[in-house]
Amino acid sequence: MQVISPKIKRIIISLKLGLNLIWQSCPGWTIGSAVLLFAQGTLPLVSIYLTKLMVDAVFNSVNHTNKFSSFRQVGILICLAGLVALLINLCTSAATIVNQAQSQLVTNHVQDNIHAKAIELDLEYYEDVNYYDMLFRAQQQASSQPTNILNRLVTFAQSSISLLAMSGLLLSLHWSVAFLLFITAIPKVIARFKYASMMYIWKTKRTQIERQAWYLDWILTSNIYSKEIRLFNLGSVFRRRFRSFRKQLHQESLDISTRRSVPELAAQASGTIIMYGSYGFIAYQAVKGQITFGDLAIYQQAFRLGQDYLQNILISLGGLYEDSLFISNLYDFLRLQPKVIEPLDPQTVPNPMQTGIVLNHVSFQYPNSTRNSLEDINLTIFPGEVVALVGENGAGKTSLIKLLCRLYDPAEGSITIDGIDLKQFATKDLRRQISVLFQDYGQYNLSVLDNIWFGNIDLPYDPEKIADAARDANIEQLINQLPYNYNTILGKWVEAGEELSIGQWQKIALARAFVRDSQIIVLDEPTSALDPKAEEEVFQKFRQLIKGQAAILISHRLSTVKMADRIYVMEHGRIVESGTHEELIQMGGSYAHLFETQAKNYR
Repeated sequence: MQVISPKIKRIIISLKLGLNLIWQSCPGWTIGSAVLLFAQGTLPLVSIYLTKLMVDAVFNSVNHTNKFSSFRQVGILICLAGLVALLINLCTSAATIVNQAQSQLVTNHVQDNIHAKAIELDLEYYEDVNYYDMLFRAQQQASSQPTNILNRLVTFAQSSISLLAMSGLLLSLHWSVAFLLFITAIPKVIARFKYASMMYIWKTKRTQIERQAWYLDWILTSNIYSKEIRLFNLGSVFRRRFRSFRKQLHQESLDISTRRSVPELAAQASGTIIMYGSYGFIAYQAVKGQITFGDLAIYQQAFRLGQDYLQNILISLGGLYEDSLFISNLYDFLRLQPKVIEPLDPQTVPNPMQTGIVLNHVSFQYPNSTRNSLEDINLTIFPGEVVALVGENGAGKTSLIKLLCRLYDPAEGSITIDGIDLKQFATKDLRRQISVLFQDYGQYNLSVLDNIWFGNIDLPYDPEKIADAARDANIEQLINQLPYNYNTILGKWVEAGEELSIGQWQKIALARAFVRDSQIIVLDEPTSALDPKAEEEVFQKFRQLIKGQAAILISHRLSTVKMADRIYVMEHGRIVESGTHEELIQMGGSYAHLFETQAKNYR
């Protein structure tokens, strides 16, 4: 036999999660809030009781011979009532401050948890549309839901204390009055819960449409697409699509609100009828002489305030039920676990490497893909050796680097460093030994110093070492020409900074790779935006810089990979040729054909 309904269970869970969230965010403010809640809950009862005493005192003084003496008693009660009113005002003001402080701290705590989880999760999640739906729903709740939970918990607690006091007072008159007070709640509870369930189901189904609308808004307002939007006159197209999505969402939301209004109106009407019926009963008791005029005032106020408190409780419960539905989105996201598992007892990454890196029969397939991105890869990289990966787009070169950095794990085979599987290392320690410049490098709209220092945040904020990295990337001269040199803000997203060309941004990213003190360096199309002369300078410098590091170079320009000790040619996820530049040319295979094709363009 089920004692507690699923909806009540969900509310209880929401209360627990909400209280836990609030306590973790700001325990000190929470204690202060609890004290204020008790004061705000009990002071209204004191206020209406003083009102009763004042009414009775005034009524008794009408026939009293000593008017001054009787009025003095009334005056004392008025002063006490005024003092209570001031205390209520003081508590209200203090509660507003506490609530605002709590709300901001709770919101900050939730957003920090979302950021921490997003960082913790593997790259695999970022290639899954379902993950983006979960993240979008969690982010939506992060800004408003914690504050809603806090406000509703505060209202619920305060109103519950006050309602308890008012109910006790009404029970002293007659049990039926207190019963009528609570019976008015039933229709409102049903209407509120039903609406909350409808909104949750609708919001969940419409996540992708909301995310598409947000994406269109971002396209229309960011600088990334600003040139193409103007050149191809795409603004009107995106605006129409955005308006269409928002119109659909607005209409569906309005339909749900309309359906909600009918039962809510019926609930309010029944509550009003019961309230005035109760007023009639209380007045009849006064006419019969069963209660004094002071009692009439206090019971009338108690019933009116009791109904207000009960309504606040019901609204809070309905809201908490709604929150419990939506906050599950947040906790569903926070419960996600990384797919790349950290070892329980991690081994130390060999430093320096002795025998190097070995990929042994490695195969890999991206999630939700039907084909292998890598298949039966066998490859060795010795310490101090420069290896080049060559092949057309989609050949699997970047996928191989992702496995080396353990952004993914192989489906088959193993990758080892000095004979130890990468899975035996803590990912943080492993990645600390690898310096990577990917094709889609970051362009941080921060200072030049930050943009380079991000390559090695363990490095003290040493301008000299950062300048050395800029010099190695052949970007120092440009930096010295900027208005504030290394303190110049790049990009115009945050501040009115300096915008760089694609090639200049690429050199900044290259400096970020060079500043990292690592045993393995990977450059994935590191000079695709540079002219041939600048590219030649970079690679001549690169050869001098590696100093015993194992280096992996990916480039479509075969003239730049001649410097490599060994070149691996990849096609459709497989290695089809390997050797030095001269050996591959003599083989007359894919590499020789590609090199000859490119060489014709320079003759």
